[in-house]
Amino acid sequence: MQHPDDLAARVVARMMEGDAFSQWLGIEVVRTGPGHCELRMTVRPEMDNGFHITHGGIAYSLADSALAFASNGHGTHAVSIETSISHVKPVKAGDMLTAKAEEASRSNRIGIYQVRVTNQEGIVVALFKGTVFRTGKDWELG
Repeated sequence: MQHPDDLAARVVARMMEGDAFSQWLGIEVVRTGPGHCELRMTVRPEMDNGFHITHGGIAYSLADSALAFASNGHGTHAVSIETSISHVKPVKAGDMLTAKAEEASRSNRIGIYQVRVTNQEGIVVALFKGTVFRTGKDWELG
C-alpha cells in the first residue's frame, strides 16, 4: 500500500504538470502531504500594481495553489467553493513568499483550510481561508 505522503506528492506533481499559472508564478513545492502543503515563490517586478507594491492577486494565487494541493493530497479530487484573504502587510518585488496550508476540518464532501503567507523574514503578509468540495472521484495516477 502506498504511503499517504507519497500519494500526496504524486497528486501534487500531476497537478503542477498541468498548472500553467502556478508554473508562471514560479511556485516551488517545498513540502506536501494529505491535508497540508508548503509552497514558495519569489515576487517579480511585473507582479507589481500601480502603487508599486505587489498585486494582491499574487499572494492570493499562491495561497489558492496551496489550498488546491493540500486538499487534493488525500487522493480525492477537491475544488474550491469559497475563499477569502486578508492582506495584512505589503509585498514588494524581490520578496520570497511562503504559503503554508493546513487542514482545519474535513468530511466526506467538505474541507476547510487555512493558509498563512509569510515573507522571507517570516512576517505574515496574508491570511487565507478556503473551503473545498470533495467530489468523491479519486485521482488516477497510472
